[in-house]
Amino acid sequence: MKKVWIFASGGGSNAEKLFAHFKNHTSINITGLLCNNSDAGVISKAQKEAIPVFQLSNAALNEHGKLLALLHENDVDYIILAGFLRKIPDEVVKAFPNRIINIHPALLPKYGGKGMYGMHVHKAVKAAGEKISGITIHLVNEHYDEGRVLFQESVSLSESDSAEDIARKVLALEHAHFPSVCEKFILE
Repeated sequence: MKKVWIFASGGGSNAEKLFAHFKNHTSINITGLLCNNSDAGVISKAQKEAIPVFQLSNAALNEHGKLLALLHENDVDYIILAGFLRKIPDEVVKAFPNRIINIHPALLPKYGGKGMYGMHVHKAVKAAGEKISGITIHLVNEHYDEGRVLFQESVSLSESDSAEDIARKVLALEHAHFPSVCEKFILE
């Protein structure tokens, strides 16, 4: 049984889809949620599913060895970032090579990098007049949004789409594909 932790910072709609997808899985078990925001909606969603919640402040995440020790203590095999708004410490990336999966709300390499998350991405896509946007599911390395791409899916945009409209279209893709892409990769 592969032990997976979800890292999330916000409302947790993607985490909720992951919880549901893996609830009775025969080979993958979500054994924890790591959150760096004590007010995040994702915490109650994890608690509702009886998934243990671990909270580390941003300062604690930056303490050398703290996060890595927590992951090792809990025998974590894979990490899935579902709206986690912190860069993963290099020591964790090195300890989990090709075992940290992230979802990005754009078609990388466009609209990636530091500060490009959530509505920042969708506003940039709108400002550029893009005709398509989408999602990228990728492995995490030491650089923001530069790990190996596992999956991309696009959605057509119209000139009348607002940044909020783009966000809704992209979130629908995230919910439709993220759990199954993670499952396929973990089981390979």
